[in-house]
Amino acid sequence: MQVAVVFDSAGTLLRTYRVVKDVQSGELLMDIETTMLTFEDPDRVLCVLHGRTRDFMKVAPGILVSDYLKERRIGFGISCTRKVVERETVKAILRDDKSATLGDLQECMQIIWPEIKDKEIVALNNGLIVHTGRKMIEFCVTAGGTPFPGAKVTVTALHQMGVFTYIASGDREAKLERMADYLGIPRDRVFGVATPAMKEKIVLDLKQQYDIVVMVGDSINDLKAMRAADISVLSYEQQSVKPCELSSEADCRIRDLRAVPDIIKEAMKKS
Repeated sequence: MQVAVVFDSAGTLLRTYRVVKDVQSGELLMDIETTMLTFEDPDRVLCVLHGRTRDFMKVAPGILVSDYLKERRIGFGISCTRKVVERETVKAILRDDKSATLGDLQECMQIIWPEIKDKEIVALNNGLIVHTGRKMIEFCVTAGGTPFPGAKVTVTALHQMGVFTYIASGDREAKLERMADYLGIPRDRVFGVATPAMKEKIVLDLKQQYDIVVMVGDSINDLKAMRAADISVLSYEQQSVKPCELSSEADCRIRDLRAVPDIIKEAMKKS
């Protein structure tokens, strides 16, 4: 019997720290779940920027994000959205926005860095939440993460059982590949900048190859993939409020990743 486990990244494999800045009000939202914030409004789109944090930090804070992205030709990926949106629509907003500055993004970075700088393994992501109705950058986002204590142990145990492990996440692929190297997950099983619909498709495609496909996630953007999986596991290791539809959909609920191998052993016994 062949089994595959698909892990979300932020909040599931990684303990993640997030800071979001409301560009219009200047308010800083601490440790907020960006997928939930995005899902609150159907016109919001969460984008991941492909530029490096150190490069963003070197730029004068008064420069517009839109000008910087154009000048440096920095790409982006659509990480999360409630409805289908054309990439060109988002690209036009990022090109023309006159509100968000590099200072807004830098402020988020400066708060996150002290939280993670002393960790052995660190992952940083920077992004923007675009509002397609208002045609503007609504929020600047920085997220930093480090693996949960049981992440590497769990992946190793699964491999020893002959289970195939994957990562499907809204985070940028370069960050995910470095984390996969640390955890021992092959890079060709890493899917970055994955929207909820893409995660669902990944699970459905894997079901054509494996007898059992397990989805392990922690947020609303994992819901479609959890519904598509043979077994859905909801992680509470990152403390946050879970939507009712997410918690009710889960076959299993865990507070430590190290519970995943036992869940799979039980499933294999029953099959």
